[in-house]
Amino acid sequence: MNTQLTPNDLTQVIEADRAHLWHHLIQHKPFESTDPRIIVEGKGLRVWDQHGKEHIDAVSGGVWTVNVGYGRERIADAVRDQLVKMNFFAGSAGSVPGATFAEMLIDKMPGMSRVYYTNSGSEANEKAFKMIRQIAHKRYGGRKHKILYRERDYHGSTLAAMSAGGQLERNAQYGPFAPGFVEVPHCLEYRAQWEVENYGARAADAIEEVILREGPDTVGALCLEPVTAGGGVITPPEGYWQRVGEICRKYDILLHIDEVVCGVGRTGTWFGYQHYGIEPDFVTMAKGVASGYAAIACLVTTERVFEMFKEAPDDPLDYFRDISTFGGCTAGPAAAIENMKIIEEENLLENTTVMGARLIDNLHALQERHAVIGDVRGKGLFCGAELVADRASREPAAEKAVQAVVADCTAQGVIIGATNRSIPGFNNTLCFSPALISTADDIDEITDAVDGALTRVFGV
Repeated sequence: MNTQLTPNDLTQVIEADRAHLWHHLIQHKPFESTDPRIIVEGKGLRVWDQHGKEHIDAVSGGVWTVNVGYGRERIADAVRDQLVKMNFFAGSAGSVPGATFAEMLIDKMPGMSRVYYTNSGSEANEKAFKMIRQIAHKRYGGRKHKILYRERDYHGSTLAAMSAGGQLERNAQYGPFAPGFVEVPHCLEYRAQWEVENYGARAADAIEEVILREGPDTVGALCLEPVTAGGGVITPPEGYWQRVGEICRKYDILLHIDEVVCGVGRTGTWFGYQHYGIEPDFVTMAKGVASGYAAIACLVTTERVFEMFKEAPDDPLDYFRDISTFGGCTAGPAAAIENMKIIEEENLLENTTVMGARLIDNLHALQERHAVIGDVRGKGLFCGAELVADRASREPAAEKAVQAVVADCTAQGVIIGATNRSIPGFNNTLCFSPALISTADDIDEITDAVDGALTRVFGV
């Protein structure tokens, strides 16, 4: 087989992709007559495809990952240097970058103390679920084993993570799921389930109602995203998180915050939960930890949780009997160290806050011009615009029309996202998560593209 590539000719690569790759989250039937998309190069906020077409990437690698932008040589150099020196050893032993990054990370997370390395967000969440279940057996005879999760939230693609998945379309056809996972209502005030003044507290009280129904002595943990991501970019109503914390303390329920999307700067703070005064027992993270330059995910716990696995050292079943093979790779923490330094040195948390406010303002301006935008919401550079067929009834816009807006923006050279295979009938939110390095011109170009797309697709 000829492996030599002709400069600027990716025909062979495209054919190899078409013949052998199984892409994520996409129907492959169209590739029988059209070419798959190949992203060839990235620099800053921009990427180039196989045709040489330039795009602004307003979704940070398609799934909210490349927080510090493309082409960061210092991260690549750090990974290369570390791999030459020591690439891997199982997580039963430590590594220099592993210890160094753990210390840096804990410094950003007051109240937390221990870092468990894994290779993906799904796996990090499963580790938390396993710890919760083991604590139930060690302390409560296995009874306090139930894990609550929220409608519209997403925690990963493995079967255990999907057991805690609140997105029916993602879960369809993959059951049966693991027992002991129980859903609580979502907190999206735009799609209000209760007619009350203090909606945040009422949405949290709905969690307590589930706890009382299931029996507080059976519920071990509550797993929530600080800002719901793929379920519609849902920011919590005022008063929600305060009440959630009170409920968890009242019933001795461990609080697991899934920061796989929001973590490491996306919302303008190091972690999304830090906007709301939350005191978690578990925090999971992945995507932005190394901005996609190496595979890494982390489960971070309090010392209280950690000490629970040291109570009976003579018992061979007492410790956390778990391993993540690629949690022993050194490339991940090596990349994460430089990623965190870049965020600090370039003041990207402040930039995220400022540019996030500009993005929200621009989307509100679009809302004034386009009746199809029913709601605008977000935190930092993580924003959504929910499209509706009718503002009065809040009937969701047709999914095909929403996807047509995404396609129109792509044709203009701006890659945006939309909720996809999440909530039946409600895959109608445009999603924006450009890199934390975004400028005012970048934000304006993104929303200008949406402006034009909405006009062409909806005619208004």
